[in-house]
Amino acid sequence: MNLTTVDGLPLHPLVVHAVVVLLPLAALCALLIALRPAWRRRFGWPVLALTVAGVAAVPVAQVSGEQLQGALGVANPLIQRHADLGGELLPYALAFGVLVVAFLLVGRKADQETADGPATWRRVAVVAAVLVAVAGVASTVQVVRIGHSGSTAVWNGVGGQ
Repeated sequence: MNLTTVDGLPLHPLVVHAVVVLLPLAALCALLIALRPAWRRRFGWPVLALTVAGVAAVPVAQVSGEQLQGALGVANPLIQRHADLGGELLPYALAFGVLVVAFLLVGRKADQETADGPATWRRVAVVAAVLVAVAGVASTVQVVRIGHSGSTAVWNGVGGQ
């Protein structure tokens, strides 16, 4: 597997920053629109775009990380720990992304309910909001764990120095 570079730099440390910034930012924004239905109506699409960008960056970071690990050619347990944790992020990110989509769809249905009718979709929207918040927090915790293990690997000598 060839190492993908950008202007001579490995792609992995560059694309990782997209995950580290976009996924937690999407989680924070999703939490905010979950708390305020008016914000969901106004900012739902931008939050969805941010979420999709963050989720899409995860597999790019994983593949570029595997390339970098192969190019380094060293057996470092810190790098392996980072790779193992990195391999666990995609299911969290995908679940978060799917829940954001579901929350926005359910929220639209809730907005269409009349005040004097049954509040079925409003109740479902509350459940969806809680699930989005939990998934966002879980994704963010995973990003922090992975980032910490990666920075530990780098600062403790990637090349086994």
